[in-house]
Amino acid sequence: MFPEDLNATKGLQDSRSIKNITLLEQITPLARQINCLDIQKIAEVCIKNIPELVGVRFASIYILDEISNILHLLSHNHPYLINNIVSLNQNPPSPMVMAVTSKEIILCGDIDAHKEPIIKRSQRRFLDNYKTKNCLILPLICQDRVVGVLNLSDKIGLKFFGHEDIALIELLGQLIGASIGNIKLFEKTQRHATTDGLTGLANHRTFYDILEKELWRSRRYGGNISVIMIDIDSLKKINDTYGHRVGDKAIKQISNRIKQCIRQIDTAARYGGDEFAVILPNTAKSEAIVVAERMVESVASTTMTAKGEEVRLSISVGLGQYDSHSRPEDITSHSDQALYSAKQAGKNTVKIFESN
Repeated sequence: MFPEDLNATKGLQDSRSIKNITLLEQITPLARQINCLDIQKIAEVCIKNIPELVGVRFASIYILDEISNILHLLSHNHPYLINNIVSLNQNPPSPMVMAVTSKEIILCGDIDAHKEPIIKRSQRRFLDNYKTKNCLILPLICQDRVVGVLNLSDKIGLKFFGHEDIALIELLGQLIGASIGNIKLFEKTQRHATTDGLTGLANHRTFYDILEKELWRSRRYGGNISVIMIDIDSLKKINDTYGHRVGDKAIKQISNRIKQCIRQIDTAARYGGDEFAVILPNTAKSEAIVVAERMVESVASTTMTAKGEEVRLSISVGLGQYDSHSRPEDITSHSDQALYSAKQAGKNTVKIFESN
């Protein structure tokens, strides 16, 4: 090899080395930003940094709700309207849905000419908003489960995404998918720490935390708090006769009825095995009585079938109105006294604690 060829080869190697170092310097801080439990920081990388890195105009990121099979828009940089939600059950499926279903990247240089999969114009609601026909749709995956989708479109100055672009996007996509998966796991753990696993209501500890906060709010801004205590009538008999699975079903049905009778600002909790408690902020006793009676009527109209037999359900309810100087343990004790009175009165009824 001639000396000039050696120099040229060395120069090319040096140039590639400098380029790789520069790219590495760009990726490393992004990887650090992605590796977090802050979904907004991750969204910022997806919408701002990645488009700058690979040279695209538009980006959007969606998060998948696996229960409803709906993609929810987290963030985007489009100057126009795009879908806030995308159902995986839509027919025909959009390119984004195709990517989620297949768990594979969809890369289009010319989306009109794309063959695998074929993407019809009817599936692209906002196609007239784009300046080019290229796009990249990347399913974000954590442990073989899709957690979201990253969309990149309108590659600047080029018709196609290069191999280097694709490798870079896939690498960052793996990190993003892992971080979103970690966030979902963390949120699930947090929910389990504060909610009852069977009913989804607040648990005993969370009930007292919220009661303390509402008492503090009442001391600062005024107003009264009403607290309702609820006990399932004859749950032991249901368990003994039909088994604990039927008993659990009764608990879940009653918890759903309770939730349907209260406002968003109210808190319903599973206080114990067959007992519930409800906090009604800034609520007078007369208003709480209406809510409690509605609960009793709603549950009484609920029936279940077990072993071919109809199982009727009912609850006993006690309540009281309290001022901001009441102690949490006194509040629950007094409402519990009213609940005991309801039990003694024949169940399926409401009794009120009256302070002397």
